[in-house]
Amino acid sequence: MTLRQVEVFLAVAGARSFRRAAEALHLSQPALSQHVRELEGELGTRLFDRLARRVALTDAGHVFAEHATRLTTTLADARQAIRDLMGLERGALTIGASTTPGIYVLPQILGAFRQRYPGIALTLKLGNSEGIERMVRASELDLGLVGGHERCPGRACLAAGLPDELVLVVAPTHPWAGRREIPPARLEDDVLLMREVGSATRQVTERALRDAGVAYRPGLVLEHPEAIKQAVIAGLGVAFLSVHVVRGEMATGVLHAVRLRGLRIRRHFHLLHHEGRILSASARAFRDLLGTARTQGLGRLGGGPPSDGASRPPAQPKVRQ
Repeated sequence: MTLRQVEVFLAVAGARSFRRAAEALHLSQPALSQHVRELEGELGTRLFDRLARRVALTDAGHVFAEHATRLTTTLADARQAIRDLMGLERGALTIGASTTPGIYVLPQILGAFRQRYPGIALTLKLGNSEGIERMVRASELDLGLVGGHERCPGRACLAAGLPDELVLVVAPTHPWAGRREIPPARLEDDVLLMREVGSATRQVTERALRDAGVAYRPGLVLEHPEAIKQAVIAGLGVAFLSVHVVRGEMATGVLHAVRLRGLRIRRHFHLLHHEGRILSASARAFRDLLGTARTQGLGRLGGGPPSDGASRPPAQPKVRQ
């Protein structure tokens, strides 16, 4: 059995197609098929069922895939450990992030990381929190940054990252736009736009409202915060969104934030990694940079300290009191 055979097997299993796997590996299809036949001969069993337009793993294939994935992950960790000896001058770091931190928070942090470690190849993958956690468990990511999580086998929380608050936003023409706050019972007077199932923003919002005994009328379900912002502006309802998402719109008056009396929804972005994997030097460097952003503010990442030497938090958008 060779490592190349294992790599070919995993490529076919992932693509569910000999042709697509051959294209991805830059192999001819006959050469790829030969690798699979030799591996099946070594193991003494078929790993794939050849169907009309695709291939599917046999029971033996599913068992081998689990061990093959662990094998390639271990080898990747070994390669990364060797690169770490080079003082972060070379290497790769794949980070996954849920939509809110991935779009509105991480770019500045990644920019600062690139300035400090230009030899590290960065890859950012986006999804909702549930999807990112699943990718961490599958060892598809070195790190994952999500808006809230429930610890379970296969992932560990390295740190609570940047703080966040979910604010209730309305269009400037909405009757609540001129209010400092509203009683929680008034939330039922309009429909509440929500993210999709699997989104941490939705999970945190639902839990906070449920724990506070606040009822609401569900409205449209939208799979991106930008879509929710535009829907609120268009008068299709109201929504709880991260202050990082609506900072610009609140500053220009495109959206207004209104408090529910007696309720503030706060959270942190959590940094996750696979608990069975070694934390590489590049991942540790990213974790430390995220800690700097948490304690000193995003604005401090790209330059030196303020002239007075004080550590100042990032400016927060104005919320009607």
